[in-house]
Amino acid sequence: MERFAAIDFERANGKASSVCSIGIAIVENEKIMDRFYSLIRPVPNYYIKKTTAIHGLKRADTYDSLPFPEVWDLVSPRLEGLPLVAHNSSADEEFLKAVYQEYGLSYPDYSFYCTFLLSCKYYPDLPNHKLDTVAAHCGYHLADHHHALADAEACAAIAIRLLKENEKEHLSEL
Repeated sequence: MERFAAIDFERANGKASSVCSIGIAIVENEKIMDRFYSLIRPVPNYYIKKTTAIHGLKRADTYDSLPFPEVWDLVSPRLEGLPLVAHNSSADEEFLKAVYQEYGLSYPDYSFYCTFLLSCKYYPDLPNHKLDTVAAHCGYHLADHHHALADAEACAAIAIRLLKENEKEHLSEL
């Protein structure tokens, strides 16, 4: 079974660069072996009602948090050489690229895999392919949806189940 990192971001507002929290679950041999969660001071640093209604975070929660580059310095060594998995990976990859651009950082070539698209392929009869629905189908109870770490852990559980059910050792085989 390959190692991979499930990742999730939450945003403060409609700008892709406004990541305000990150959750990462690193998987090895079908188990989550490492977890990381952090609040992030977003850029731009304001919240809108719509995003706060989704994840509950407000400006006061992240006011004293580290900016993205400092948080990423803590995260990136853990991700070295690992494929990244996200539920709706195009969004999380967009957020990551946008915040890299916001800070003028050179974006590494991360490999992203999408549990949303894979769930559509392998579980076509589900009523929808939202993270909580797919996680429940995979036997994972997502207790705190839209908390970045809880969502990353749910995504990891989905990826593990997909790999096991399809007897694959690597995400690229799915």
